[in-house]
Amino acid sequence: MTGPKLNEKSFVAGERSGTKASALYIRSSASKARVVLNLIRGLPVRNADEVLQFTDREIAVTVRKVLASAVANAVHNDEQDPEELYVKACFADEGPTLKRFTPRARGRAGRINKRTCHITVVVARLDDDRLEVVQAREAKRTAAGRRRGAAAGGSAASRKARVERSRQRAASLKGGDAHDHDHDHDHDHDHEHAEDAVDEVVESVETTEEETN
Repeated sequence: MTGPKLNEKSFVAGERSGTKASALYIRSSASKARVVLNLIRGLPVRNADEVLQFTDREIAVTVRKVLASAVANAVHNDEQDPEELYVKACFADEGPTLKRFTPRARGRAGRINKRTCHITVVVARLDDDRLEVVQAREAKRTAAGRRRGAAAGGSAASRKARVERSRQRAASLKGGDAHDHDHDHDHDHDHEHAEDAVDEVVESVETTEEETN
């Protein structure tokens, strides 16, 4: 009889610890996969998916697919709620190594090991205490997002009001410039009329003097 599968967090022989999914013969070394798997071990499924989405490693795409498959198995086979699941265990085992060679100097050959691995992800339901903490944290994050959205909406409205006031001020200044221009034009006409009147008076005085002489 085989013993308990400790890498799946099962400490009793024959006991099923959770719902798992595996990807076999992945063309990557197990050490590279373990670096990514260490990031999501013990996290809720939503947080683990976010971590994998923004992890800058090629193997993270494969691990994310395995995680999605494990969640789908838990939902469809075990009727679990995906919001209550977390990554209970995840590990990468060594697969068969493909041996290749490259030519080297003086008739020698250099060995190339193309390694493979098997990735396994196990998900299970959170316990009640931790589930309550996760739900409270998610509710707090949602409330904060709503407040930020409301603040953004208020700032947008105030910005729109400021733009409208600026446009009105610009329009009023433009109207004032036009009025000043008309006033200056009328003032120029009055000045021309005054000069014409002065010329007429001078001409009449000169005519009178000539007649007197």
